[in-house]
Amino acid sequence: MESVCKIFKIGNGPSSSHTMGPKKAAENFKAQHPDVSKFRVTLYGSLAATGKGHLTDVAIFHALNPVETELIWEPKTFLSYHPNAMKFEALNSQHQAVSEKIVFSIGGGDIVTENEKPSRKPIYALSKMNEVLQWCDKEGKAIWEFVDAHEDSTTWDYLQEVWNVMKEAVQRGIDQEGSLPGGLGLQRKAPSYFIKASGYKASLKSRSLVFSYALAVAEENASGGIIATAPTCGSSGVLPAVLYHLATSYDFSDKKIARALATAGLIANIVKKNASVSGAEVGCQGEIGTACAMAAAAASQLFGGSPAQIEYAAEMGLEHHLGLTCDPVCGLVQIPCIERNAFAAARALDANIYSMLSDGKHRVSFDRVVMVMKQTGKDLPSLYKETSEGGLASIQG
Repeated sequence: MESVCKIFKIGNGPSSSHTMGPKKAAENFKAQHPDVSKFRVTLYGSLAATGKGHLTDVAIFHALNPVETELIWEPKTFLSYHPNAMKFEALNSQHQAVSEKIVFSIGGGDIVTENEKPSRKPIYALSKMNEVLQWCDKEGKAIWEFVDAHEDSTTWDYLQEVWNVMKEAVQRGIDQEGSLPGGLGLQRKAPSYFIKASGYKASLKSRSLVFSYALAVAEENASGGIIATAPTCGSSGVLPAVLYHLATSYDFSDKKIARALATAGLIANIVKKNASVSGAEVGCQGEIGTACAMAAAAASQLFGGSPAQIEYAAEMGLEHHLGLTCDPVCGLVQIPCIERNAFAAARALDANIYSMLSDGKHRVSFDRVVMVMKQTGKDLPSLYKETSEGGLASIQG
């Protein structure tokens, strides 16, 4: 597995696979062809089906500017390696292609080229949660210490930067008002939820605040604001909501939050290595489900959960999102994406409480759920995997 830092990419929303990935691919291709007259970019499959709603065209045009760029949409054509595919062509003055490159945006902002497996520097020899638990038991250490044993010191500096970005996204989102871009006319809810929460007491206030924090980040993401993927843009509100709520309610230090982020990052790494976090590949279970597992594990870490209890919390967070489809209305990362961030944040806290009441023993392991999620994603029809054709996405406007 690669560094946990690769899970938390800082950039503009609304989509890690549809915005961050294509932008990176376009920048790379432009750098390789500095003197061409024109670029032609063809988007395929899921990338084309929901690209306009995810601002894929905006990201590509911005990256290739000022060179003239022609964009072609092929939503019905799926290339074999991954549903998010794009072909870049460099054209001469006679508009003839002098070079071309096929790139796949595989989720979480990562890209690979045709006939190339993801090029990642392995950091961890172990890639299953069961193996990590055995290491922790043998060494008498916590999960975050497993991360610390494999990463260098710069990781902790970066995780602090990620935490700062998350906090700022929550705070910006709470202050912003008005409607979200994209044509649905969806009003921001985070500010009103936050204000209403102050009038409630005890548990109702706590849950309302969590909702407002998750909505704040998800709405910032939908507006193209700066967020940190966790593990994707579309699910970026879950982990910040839980961490921000616990940090402000229980006064956890930045160091403890960084350790919780390390634990959460490892959870996402295991999912990414053994399944996928791409909605186009496995549906929303890979995005929101993984985000819920990350947040549940992070909360359990903060409250002193054992490695077994942390694993149990993560398992529940992912298990209870199995089969969740990726069906954004109009291809926008708004309905049902924003609400899903809020509900997943609340479910993560519930999973933490449930696991902390237990001794950490349970029948279905996290590794097993990851395997089931991968198979479930394969079994889902393509119209339920970020094509904006099936499910809720069939409601246009």
